[in-house]
Amino acid sequence: MVSIEQEREAMFKKLQLLRSITNSHAHDKASVVLDASKYIKDLKQRVERLNQDIATAESFTGQNFPTIRVEEQEDDFLIKVFTTRNCQGLLVFILEAFEELGLEVLQATISTSDSFILEAIATRENKEADDHIDDRVVKQVVLRGIQKWIEGSEQE
Repeated sequence: MVSIEQEREAMFKKLQLLRSITNSHAHDKASVVLDASKYIKDLKQRVERLNQDIATAESFTGQNFPTIRVEEQEDDFLIKVFTTRNCQGLLVFILEAFEELGLEVLQATISTSDSFILEAIATRENKEADDHIDDRVVKQVVLRGIQKWIEGSEQE
């Protein structure tokens, strides 16, 4: 039979393991569990975003999928989109995606001759808003704009 002290020690070790996995700095059990719950929710959101990225990439099967890079620079974002083929109308869908997210383009360089190249610096229109926008959110919105462009191109 396991003693109460051994059970407490086992529970303490499990709680410490949970704290280390979730990067929790809490000391009481309830707060550690709450942090773990938030951590799991974040992981679920990451998986959902990755699944959306995969679905978008799969819709480009046999085509050159645009390369998208988003870098956070203080209050601004540097957004780069590149594909080796000319994607007529894609720029409009990307700019609509920026607008949807509340981003204002401060500067942009665009080439659509033989390929599609977009390099833009964008900032939030409303910097006091509570919603947190990071590079992953911006990339996801650009991917949705590309997906809408693909769907529109397939219908034509």
